[in-house]
Amino acid sequence: MLKILQQQYEWIRSARKNLFTFLEEMSTHILQQAVPGFGNRSIILTHIHAADSYRFWLGSFAFKQMSEEYRETAMHEIERADVKNVRERFAEVDEIVQRFIYEYNNRWFEPVEYYVAWQSKPWIAAPLLLLTHVETHEFHHKGQILSMARHLGYNPPDNDRLGGLFS
Repeated sequence: MLKILQQQYEWIRSARKNLFTFLEEMSTHILQQAVPGFGNRSIILTHIHAADSYRFWLGSFAFKQMSEEYRETAMHEIERADVKNVRERFAEVDEIVQRFIYEYNNRWFEPVEYYVAWQSKPWIAAPLLLLTHVETHEFHHKGQILSMARHLGYNPPDNDRLGGLFS
């Protein structure tokens, strides 16, 4: 299963790389622009949120770090961010995912408990569920990002190079 999950994540990274290439065609001003219909979020904010989700669910939750150690990216950091900054965040995510895959290899269904201050009971999830959640969550936001780009006048390529399915 280790090899399968590693290959799957490599395909995700390939799709992400293609998304970065597309986003680099836009100015930082456009990437930072709030888009009505998407909670007035920007492309950058949405992409950083996807990275933060990996950091929380795999970094903090799965590695049982205290919730105080996890920190969403501050708005002042997001407001200064560009594609290079988002790439750097996802480089950190790549390290977390690799560590997570090795740590939980052969323990994919073993429950992981995480205590959060605002809950009376711990959250419990299987590692495979956590990995599945963050990967599908990223693609949910990828779809939003592509829709936001269209709303801002930037049409993604018609082929599936952003999906990473075909070379």
